[in-house]
Amino acid sequence: MRIGRGIPWALIVFLLPVLAGLSAFESHAARYKAIVVEADTGKVLFSRYADKRHYPASLTKMMTLYLTFEAIESGALTFDKRVRVSKRAAGQTPSRIGLRPGRRIAVEDAVLAMVTKSANDAATVLAEALADTEVEFAKKMTETAKRLGMKNTVFRNASGLPNRRQISTARDLALLAQALISEFPQYYHYFSTKKFTWGKRTYVNHNKLLKTYKGADGLKTGYIRASGFNIATSAQRNGHRLIGIVLGGRTSKWRDRKMAYLLNVGFNRLQTLQVVAKRKPRPKPKPQKMKEVERKTAKLGPLDAIAKVIKSVRTPTQKPRSSKLGLLKPKPPAPPKAGTQLATSWGIQVGAFSAYGMAFQKTQDAVEAQPQLLNSARVVVDRAFGDSRRLYRARLLGISEQSARDACRRLIIDQFACIPIPPEGEFLTIAKN
Repeated sequence: MRIGRGIPWALIVFLLPVLAGLSAFESHAARYKAIVVEADTGKVLFSRYADKRHYPASLTKMMTLYLTFEAIESGALTFDKRVRVSKRAAGQTPSRIGLRPGRRIAVEDAVLAMVTKSANDAATVLAEALADTEVEFAKKMTETAKRLGMKNTVFRNASGLPNRRQISTARDLALLAQALISEFPQYYHYFSTKKFTWGKRTYVNHNKLLKTYKGADGLKTGYIRASGFNIATSAQRNGHRLIGIVLGGRTSKWRDRKMAYLLNVGFNRLQTLQVVAKRKPRPKPKPQKMKEVERKTAKLGPLDAIAKVIKSVRTPTQKPRSSKLGLLKPKPPAPPKAGTQLATSWGIQVGAFSAYGMAFQKTQDAVEAQPQLLNSARVVVDRAFGDSRRLYRARLLGISEQSARDACRRLIIDQFACIPIPPEGEFLTIAKN
């Protein structure tokens, strides 16, 4: 039997599953999101749907670990403290290490269980140790995400188990990984743990890139059916650290291969940027000879001569000694001794913020506003001490004094707060209009 224009039914029956498989393959491949950034500067080296929302799965545990490390730093927890296992925690679905209700587990063991086995029961134990309930802990997770600048992230549990309202993005998760590395470098080694023994069983880390990719030393993998295979990885080569996020992999092997490929892309692009930055700038044009200037001046017509007089009246060559309307400029610092300071040891600060992500974003906005002056600058977001509340300073360092002053002058016009930072680290105050 034939249909349409002579297409046999047998061919239709044969092609339907093939076409369905291709459609599923294309939709699955199209939904993967990824980003690769330089850890120190936050410079984006690769991006694909980085702001599109996705289920984070067990990458959620990075936030649970962030809050755990924060509690340890504040003294609310210690690694050797033994926390109680509730009935709800013991009843979490796999992956888990089989904790029993009423028993206790050391905080450090719970951390290792989350990093290697991605244990959901251990995640709930830590959540309940830091809040009355896991629901309350999830609210704290979301609040912390907003503080870090993770604008498109909402948490509903501590483990990453399926919840349609628990969402994030590749860019947000890269910010979280960046915060873990920069704020808790003393605990980052936990993410490199390859094996963990609990009771009579030994668990191998799910992150196989720790063995297969040169320089990889953390962070986390994740999977639920709705999200596909996710991974957050950090790798270090030649003194540079990259952070990569891949969401929505078809299989764990596909995800790992994609992550390795994107990290290679990131390192190659970083190397290219360094080569371009080292190229010598074009020589400045030589100043015109005095005779040429005199010849051009002699050709000025009557109207040009009048305009020149008006300009000289409006813009006097000598600055007034004092003016109530003029800007108060600070006394410039004494010139450095020869050979003691680099010409590119200046920088600028474009604000101090309560969230790491907000400070980092401000540096990116500044670079975007003045790329010619700040493209080669090194982004530094660090904590400010001596204040009752936590502040993160947004800085761009490693530029010349002239670039720092010019950048601040132009950024202030663009409504930025900006102050230049001299080599000795003392701030110069620039009056703002």
